[in-house]
Amino acid sequence: MPKVLHVISGLKVGGAETLLHRLILNSREGKFTHAVVALHAEGAMRQRFIDAGIELVVLDFRRSPVLNFFRLISLIRKKRPDIVQTWMYHADLLGGVAARLAGNSKVIWGVRGSAIPQSGISTTQMVVTLCSWTSYFLPRVIVCCAESARIAHVKKGYDQSKMIVIPNGYELSHFNKNPVLRQKSRAVFGFYDNEMVIGIVGRFDPLKDYKNFVLAATIVGSKFNHVKFLMVGREIDSKNYVLKGWLDRSRLAHKFVLAGERSNIPEFLAAMDIFCLSSSKEGFPNVVCEAMAMNVPCVVTDAGDATEIVSDTGMVVATRDPIALAGALQTMISKDIVERSQLGERARLRIEKYYSIDIASARFENVYNKVIKTYP
Repeated sequence: MPKVLHVISGLKVGGAETLLHRLILNSREGKFTHAVVALHAEGAMRQRFIDAGIELVVLDFRRSPVLNFFRLISLIRKKRPDIVQTWMYHADLLGGVAARLAGNSKVIWGVRGSAIPQSGISTTQMVVTLCSWTSYFLPRVIVCCAESARIAHVKKGYDQSKMIVIPNGYELSHFNKNPVLRQKSRAVFGFYDNEMVIGIVGRFDPLKDYKNFVLAATIVGSKFNHVKFLMVGREIDSKNYVLKGWLDRSRLAHKFVLAGERSNIPEFLAAMDIFCLSSSKEGFPNVVCEAMAMNVPCVVTDAGDATEIVSDTGMVVATRDPIALAGALQTMISKDIVERSQLGERARLRIEKYYSIDIASARFENVYNKVIKTYP
């Protein structure tokens, strides 16, 4: 059975790490075997891979980069995988070079976002530049998670002839909105049955543009007494003084629930009547697909591939425009419950049709087969 060795930058909870975990679990009965090498030891996903019985080797490039680079070369030589698939910039560069030095030319890179560092001097900026130069000879294929990511990296100088788009895939059995789950989740935060909850999920990051959300929510909250706002994500809590300052200035802080980082996102999506994405930049926004899979109608900014994902199941507005975002949220609030429910059902069907993990797995396996057959 052909073997795929995945090299990933780290094991924090993120889109690339989560997708890799899903792909391997979904391929247990497939035509390929999988093993994972992580270049850094930290991250909550490490235990998930271990608990799932996935073969995992953890290196520590931060502590000893040279030694661990040679360990990576040795590991690839020892395992002799049919494919070396890398995930994210540092793994693309280091894994690609290590694979070639180990005598393996069947390298597949993974591009995961569209927000590329464009100025200033940083390690990531230098790695991206090196990746753009070496993209012409290190990888055989470059898999992008989104069309917006492909376009952004072509502009950066990547070899566009090698780039394809495979959107993320979702295990839909994990997303099941039902009245019991909804009631339980809403009770945790004290939401009443007659209250409408607009939610947002994501780490506190400038690209997520939480200020845009707070400004839009302030407009909406001042007009609808029954509307509350649920915010979930890393650093979305009372210790975040920047966020707290925005809420205090809104004079509607009592309408916002800051839930912090949570592991069981479907449970919190179940509490929401409307999901909002306020980002200024995105690649492939996973959380929009997850909300849609939970039958939650979405109002999103035109960031990354959000417009393509939502299509006619929700509403899209320009980025960095809180007035437009507030207007779209008000329009969604004003729809009756039947109409919002129909939008939610269409959203779920769209995820089933285009973004299931089975579809993503089949696309990756097609790439593996092509690379194995085409290159020595």
